[in-house]
Amino acid sequence: MADLLSQLRRHSLIVADTGDFESIRAFQPRDATTNPSLLLKAAQMPEYGGLVEQVLGEARKPLVGGAERMRYALEALSVAFGCEILKIVPQRVSTEVDARLSFDTAATMECARRLIGRYAAAGIPRERVLIKIASTWEGIQAARELEREGVTCNLTLLFSFAQAVACADAGVTLISPFVGRILDWHRKATGRESYAAAEDPGVVSVTKIYQYYKKFGVATEVMGASFRNVGEILGLAGCDLLTISPALLGEMAKTEGVVERKLTMEAAKQSGLEKVFMDEKVFRWMMNEDAMATEKLAEGIRMFAADTVKLEAFLRPRLG
Repeated sequence: MADLLSQLRRHSLIVADTGDFESIRAFQPRDATTNPSLLLKAAQMPEYGGLVEQVLGEARKPLVGGAERMRYALEALSVAFGCEILKIVPQRVSTEVDARLSFDTAATMECARRLIGRYAAAGIPRERVLIKIASTWEGIQAARELEREGVTCNLTLLFSFAQAVACADAGVTLISPFVGRILDWHRKATGRESYAAAEDPGVVSVTKIYQYYKKFGVATEVMGASFRNVGEILGLAGCDLLTISPALLGEMAKTEGVVERKLTMEAAKQSGLEKVFMDEKVFRWMMNEDAMATEKLAEGIRMFAADTVKLEAFLRPRLG
């Protein structure tokens, strides 16, 4: 009997949710994705000290000064890690816009253009890079314009159907609904610790999004993210992509079993979902009515912003 990971690959594309190059080499995913938390962890690992120092050396040059120096260092470090990852994975890497820009459409677009420009200067074609942006209304509108410019986007911190529909309407390339964080909220709210995969609130949420997209011919890719256990992952077998931590990838690689496809085009077409009209007023009302999504989106932005501040604190004394 084959292991769970090799069988899962038959149904979904696997993405490594890590900034650790060795983990990416070990599991050979098609794509890789990073975020401020992963970047902070990777930057502090001794084996990447040379890469960090190389970036800081560039940031110390006289042409970069004042407040711009830290921004330069953060963005250059993100792209440097992305370029190294692209030497390992055959397709794409996701690189995140500063979470502190999540409610500023213009600033998000400017940051995204700088990141893509850095990749271009390093000889990386833009089709190999997904710019990660938080799924606020402002972030989604920034992604709408960036996609028109040929900058492909990964809308992250996505917890609700409203966010997914708005992303579809904006024509974004990919969304990353956070399965495990949805489960976290429901566990805390209900006091219920255990959920079968079919009842897991995160699995149910992504299944609905997948079915809506497939039923109405939405081209946006769905990438389940932020998993807490293998059961959640297997409950979404058939999702376009699944981004998985090294720990869970390793667990599946060592476990034998049968993986059945759970998400299918046939089931999506037979679902009773109806087309949703979305604009800013509808979006904000639907988010207001979804306490889980509102709380987890705000919490996620705060967490990513806090890790960016920690990364700045780590880099500041080294910048000189």
